[in-house]
Amino acid sequence: MGEPALKHSRQREAVRSFLMSRKDHPTAETVYENLRKDFPRISLGTVYRNLSLLVELGEAIKFPGNDGHEHFDGNPEPHYHFICNSCSAVIDLDIPYIKEFSGSAIKNFGGKIERHATYFYGICEKCCK
Repeated sequence: MGEPALKHSRQREAVRSFLMSRKDHPTAETVYENLRKDFPRISLGTVYRNLSLLVELGEAIKFPGNDGHEHFDGNPEPHYHFICNSCSAVIDLDIPYIKEFSGSAIKNFGGKIERHATYFYGICEKCCK
C-alpha cells in the first residue's frame, strides 16, 4: 500500500524553504532563530522534528560540524563539504568526479550502499587572508 501521506505543515514547509535558500549549512538553532520572525510560537523542538523528517525523507542532509553542532544542508544531491578548522564555516566543494567515485565504490562492493560522507578539513580562504 505504501507510506501514508504526510499532512501539509506550514512550519515544515517554512523549515524546508529556509534550508533550501541557504548555502551556509545552518544549525537547527539558526533555523529556529530565523523562523521565529514569521512563526513566533514555533518551538526549537518543532524545528528539530521537521529537520529530522526532511533528512529522513531525503530532502536534506545532516552532518556534524567542527563547532559541536549538527549542520543541515537543503541540497541532498551527492556533494562534498569543506569544514574550516578556524571559523567552523561549512563550504560546498564542487568535485566533478563524484559520480565516478560513487560508481566505483558501488561496483566493487557486494552490499547496498545507501549514502556516503566525506569531509575535507583545513583553513578556508577567508581565514587564510
